[in-house]
Amino acid sequence: MTTFATNSNSAARRAITVLGAGHIGFAMALLLQQSGDYDILVADRDPARLAEVATLGISTRLTTDDVSLQAAIDGRFAVLNALPFHRAVPVATLCASAGVHYFDLTEDVASTQAIRTLAANARSVLMPQCGLAPGFIGIVGNDLARRFDTLHSLRMRVGALPRYPQGALRYNLTWSTEGLINEYCNPCEAIVDGVRTTVPALEGLETFALDGVEYEAFNTSGGLGTLTETLEGKARQVDYQSIRYPGHNAILKLLLNDLRLRDRRDLLKDILETAIPTTDQDVIVVFATASGLKGGRLVQDSYSARILGTEVAWHRLSAIQLTTAAGICTALDLVAQGRLPQQGFVGQEAVALGDFLANRFGSAYARQGELVH
Repeated sequence: MTTFATNSNSAARRAITVLGAGHIGFAMALLLQQSGDYDILVADRDPARLAEVATLGISTRLTTDDVSLQAAIDGRFAVLNALPFHRAVPVATLCASAGVHYFDLTEDVASTQAIRTLAANARSVLMPQCGLAPGFIGIVGNDLARRFDTLHSLRMRVGALPRYPQGALRYNLTWSTEGLINEYCNPCEAIVDGVRTTVPALEGLETFALDGVEYEAFNTSGGLGTLTETLEGKARQVDYQSIRYPGHNAILKLLLNDLRLRDRRDLLKDILETAIPTTDQDVIVVFATASGLKGGRLVQDSYSARILGTEVAWHRLSAIQLTTAAGICTALDLVAQGRLPQQGFVGQEAVALGDFLANRFGSAYARQGELVH
């Protein structure tokens, strides 16, 4: 069973609101509760989800309109947003107005850009993209990039996969279907030949083996966060791809391109949620590789991790619940401890990999990851 120790140097318990009581919101509340350092309120519009959270002994609030949402935000130290991506900008706007720190998990590039603009005059921290990808993978990528005198390429790969794949897609739903569709349909940021650009989703197909398991990977949107901005002019090639089991990409192209379901996303969402079961028997695969010059020599450094779910306080968390919740809780912890800026936009590159892995929440990654020189 995984535990998250109380920080003996912490100040009085800080008031936190978690927006969204779904699988990820539940995991965030559970991890924060186990730390003992936060006074937690979980808000959602679904009474059934709130009832499940209430069994943990955590305070809940029903939020059905902007007035009740504002009441759940006002006076809090921070808000952790686990709502769908289209709620990111409205909630961030309310937090900025109230002077409350804001964290989210969005993979949506346009939402992140809007939040960055909003943060220019904010009195509090606005820190989107704090999950796995975007989130942790950007921290890993930035750490690898900084190890080189001249960075040639940085390639980042992440997959949330079923441990026991079935069917032609060899895939199960483990997180937001809307977010998944965004990744498969939206343009993908990259650096190509030293120039910041976008590349099409589903392209760039490659195959590789890791620890004896065969995978494929292809371009998907949103995983890089703001890393292309940070590394523009400093690298020849930077890209992000999602990892799947072989055969997944070809079926997606049939659905999205040949059947044109990329233009009917509501129908695609209904098909996926009707036909593909969810699972909590999943595994997170992280694989990042950088190459370039160190001391005049051409070298390569890599980071890999294979992360499984765990039990926290007798509650089973899937791998995607654990890694996503650990990412955003670590970001909160580092701001609360004064280890990150205290206002304005904060990108994932501001987080040192060592600080992340040493954190009580981030240690969920440290136990199962490896940096290879």
